[in-house]
Amino acid sequence: MNTMKAVICTRYGGPEVLQLADVPKPHAKKDEILVRIRATAVNSGDVRVRGLQVEGVMKVIMRLVLGVRKPRKPILGTVFSGIVESVGEDVSNFKPGDEVFGMTGFQFGTYAAYIAVKAKGNVLPKPHNASFEEAAALPFGGQTAIYFLEKAKLTAKVHPEVLIYGATGSVGTAAVQLAKYFGAKVTAVCSSGGSDLASRLGADHIFTYDTQEFTQLPQRFDLFFDAVGKTKKRSVEHLLKPKGLYLSVAGLDYASENIAQLELLKELFEHHGYDAAIDRIYPIADVVAAHKFVDLGHKKGNVILQI
Repeated sequence: MNTMKAVICTRYGGPEVLQLADVPKPHAKKDEILVRIRATAVNSGDVRVRGLQVEGVMKVIMRLVLGVRKPRKPILGTVFSGIVESVGEDVSNFKPGDEVFGMTGFQFGTYAAYIAVKAKGNVLPKPHNASFEEAAALPFGGQTAIYFLEKAKLTAKVHPEVLIYGATGSVGTAAVQLAKYFGAKVTAVCSSGGSDLASRLGADHIFTYDTQEFTQLPQRFDLFFDAVGKTKKRSVEHLLKPKGLYLSVAGLDYASENIAQLELLKELFEHHGYDAAIDRIYPIADVVAAHKFVDLGHKKGNVILQI
């Protein structure tokens, strides 16, 4: 069979620009593995690309990088879990039948039945105790959170105090758990509807922004991490200690993924009770509904697509 089902983004716009279509099935080159995808995820990065949801000059930059009128890479999606179907002639670290998970970043391509990826790229055997849905939920939020927490040099501090704004999104749920693993005392800021989840993930203190004014907190923090990109530094810098750091997922700084991050997430899931934090699961045929739900901005953790 030389074709496969995939979701293509026909132009920039609302969820309705996504269409399920038959496209050519990829083949593994000599240094690649061909993965039959079982699950992927709809995250904030996907909806931002689909809708070109950025401000000002960033729209111009994104069009130049991604495509002027529509994405040059029409199959969106950046995370995957699945089963290796075939391997290239130079591949020795995977074999057909292996269950794997990984992230493609700006190569996209995971809203599809198959994908060919570099065998020595950002892909690993999936955690042995994870479902395909859980494995697909790990890379985006997890690798983004690791990137920013490492940028803050959190592990070099002794019991740092960290505020995570947007603590129940894909990045936020990962950041709460990772900051705790790194030895931090975590204050989670989320909606009332997310307080139970934040508590489950191990947050030490929880402030619900729809019932409390978190900017009036008496504490001062070593790190203010905006995991959803909704705050401005000038409005919250009074919450920082003298050498405190403000970081946000908004702007030009973006997480660079690497295999060490993926290895850490696999280790945490297998041995430290890491929670994949899945909100909803949709079949790939309902990708438009999944994007509409993520567009609302109220998801708790991750939204998964089964393929």
